Amino acid sequence: MPKAYYSTHSSKIGTIYVASTDEGICKVCIPGQTKRDFLGWIDRNLSGYELVESGARNKNIVDELGRYLDQRLVKFHTPLHMIGTDFQKKVWNELKRIRYGTTISYKELAKRVGVPGAYQTVGRVNAVNPLPIIIPCHRVLGVDSHLTGYAGGVKTKEFLLRLEGALLL
Repeated sequence: MPKAYYSTHSSKIGTIYVASTDEGICKVCIPGQTKRDFLGWIDRNLSGYELVESGARNKNIVDELGRYLDQRLVKFHTPLHMIGTDFQKKVWNELKRIRYGTTISYKELAKRVGVPGAYQTVGRVNAVNPLPIIIPCHRVLGVDSHLTGYAGGVKTKEFLLRLEGALLL
């Protein structure tokens, strides 16, 4: 039976829950998401895995998240295990191409993944991104650069964009 490793960590933005497999990091819950959300995602997506608590297995990504939040990291290097549909993975891979400190609109994201006009669809895919911050869905804005929903809350999205220098107000 394959194993999934989970851990809980404190950060400057609050408690972060992390899960990984031997392939890579597969789930990060940031403040605004609960432990119940985290465990529910694991139940739905890793049901064939033995669940093991291990901070050591998730140390690299926790270190990277800490350096990111301290403005000492602009690109994550820990391997990912993206769990989702082919279309979701396509959108998430495109999100990874948005450079640190920049933003795009949902409309632009829809164009980039080949579904112009389906910005609400890509918005829903953003909403279920299992790896927020690492897959930077916070860099996608609504019409007229409006800060729209974020799994960790709009205040967390605003904090991350300010941290990166993408939001100057």
